[in-house]
Amino acid sequence: MFCPKCGNSDQLPETYCRQCGTFLPDLSKPLVSITKPEQHVNANLVLGSMTVVTCVTLAILLYVFFIGLPESPPVIYVMFGLLLAMAAWHVQTVWRSVLLRKHFRENKKRKESFASEPVIESGEGKPQLAEANFESFPAASVTDRTTRQLASEKLKSS
Repeated sequence: MFCPKCGNSDQLPETYCRQCGTFLPDLSKPLVSITKPEQHVNANLVLGSMTVVTCVTLAILLYVFFIGLPESPPVIYVMFGLLLAMAAWHVQTVWRSVLLRKHFRENKKRKESFASEPVIESGEGKPQLAEANFESFPAASVTDRTTRQLASEKLKSS
């Protein structure tokens, strides 16, 4: 490896140049690791659940120790309301994370089922798809009906 600043050769990556002292990064490694959306959803699920438990616990403690006492300041009531609002917000966040996790699992199963489609070898050794299954065939779409009409008009005009 060559130093980009002074051009000195025979340098090791992830060290400093022996001549000028410039740090030499390993450019073959990616700078940023790629995080999958599933990992973000799992982290949101854990953190959101912890936030719900914490907010509800603190609201219960405020209610038990301060609310209803004659000398409790009004800020205690405001904090109690804010904690309950935060808990409600994070409950819906946790619910959406659960739904997203379910969605990712269904997509993964769907991809695996497409990958496991049976392949039939033809006599020439080339892979071919298995016979079509028309039992679960979807209904024709609007565009399909439109294109059929256009195709028949084209045949009439020819």
